[in-house]
Amino acid sequence: MSEITNFNTVDPFAETGDDEQLQSYIHIRIQQRNGRKTLTTVQGLPTEYDQKRILKALKKDFACNGSIVKDEEHGEVIQLQGDQRVKVMEFLTGQLGLQKKSIKIHGF
Repeated sequence: MSEITNFNTVDPFAETGDDEQLQSYIHIRIQQRNGRKTLTTVQGLPTEYDQKRILKALKKDFACNGSIVKDEEHGEVIQLQGDQRVKVMEFLTGQLGLQKKSIKIHGF
């Protein structure tokens, strides 16, 4: 019998060397409150941006209330009343100049 040799052996669990491309995403989520009320949360904003100023601009542009909540796991999270997911993404890409591929929108 002849031996079968596989010249293209690749370990699927080996490190690929793509560690320099690790990026942190900005997550925009929606949470259901009671009834039809919803809450939009924004987490993962870069630290070079002042979250208080961003919150003030978001509240003024979207005519909604909001706050900054400190979370142990996620850090500072911006909360806004209502479903503001698309508007927040447009604000972050337009006003702050963030890339659209670094923003993830979650929810129904």
